[in-house]
Amino acid sequence: MISAEWLYWGMGLFFGANAYFAARQRDNPRRAGATAFWGLLGIGFCYSTFVVDKIAPAWPLGLAVLIVGALGGLGALGTSNLSTTTDAERESAATKLGNRLFVPAVLIPVVALVCATMVASVKVGGKPLLATGTPALTGLGAGVLIALVVAIVLLRPAGPTGPGLALREGSRLAQSMGWALLLPQLIAVLGLLFDKAGVGKQVGRIFSAILPHDSLFAAVLLYCIGMAVFTIVMGNGFAAFPVMTAAIGWPVLVTQFHGNPTLILAIGMLCGFAGTLCTPMAANFNIVPAILLEMKDRYGPIKAQIPTAVGILVCNIAIMYVWGF
Repeated sequence: MISAEWLYWGMGLFFGANAYFAARQRDNPRRAGATAFWGLLGIGFCYSTFVVDKIAPAWPLGLAVLIVGALGGLGALGTSNLSTTTDAERESAATKLGNRLFVPAVLIPVVALVCATMVASVKVGGKPLLATGTPALTGLGAGVLIALVVAIVLLRPAGPTGPGLALREGSRLAQSMGWALLLPQLIAVLGLLFDKAGVGKQVGRIFSAILPHDSLFAAVLLYCIGMAVFTIVMGNGFAAFPVMTAAIGWPVLVTQFHGNPTLILAIGMLCGFAGTLCTPMAANFNIVPAILLEMKDRYGPIKAQIPTAVGILVCNIAIMYVWGF
């Protein structure tokens, strides 16, 4: 049985390489903070295996998470210029390869899809080849490795390439994003904490007081718009989902109005994604790209995405109301 632990260790080693590169960047006056940030992050990914297996205590991991959060929040990472290929080399490679440049990027979701659908049903000795709950994640990791090999083969005739260059370029990109790289994981955890704290139930009580008892449309409208609004506030649909589903999605739409849970919850997540397009809290989607592309207006992506988000939300409301019940 293949588990996803190898992927976590791979991420840990990658972040460890980031720490090594950060420590060598003498142009960064805060390289000590950057080294500690990436180093603790890498150690945390590897150490968590021993915590799950109950070989080691969990408190050092919690302490590392707090330190990583403090380093990111205090701006202790600084910025550095990690050299990889030159602009001229990248432009030359892009000109020679054309649309073939997209092949590695497309391979990642394709391999993940194959693992989640086909490989997930493969059994060896009566046991599933991939551990329960990990086919998609394992496929994602396998897709990255396959895409890396394909990219090296494709780029070799066009310019300098190799695993070392890929590692440096990945590290350069990760260090450019900095602490924002961790926002999706942190905000998703925030959603779980809200759910454990009973925020969803309290929100449900408030909505029950203002929601017409027999109005299906009002319930659908409140759930969909609530998912979008909570996502805008929290910055991530995964954080808003447990709150709104515990408040309206399950008790009202599924239990009271006997809706199709698969369709309703899937569309609910899509409503949350509409909110993602409209919020600076989703920094890794809306702010980091603007910084990397050196856009004059850092909120430009959000302004351009708002009309699309509104259209998606309206369509999702209609689809849920017509086909969800």
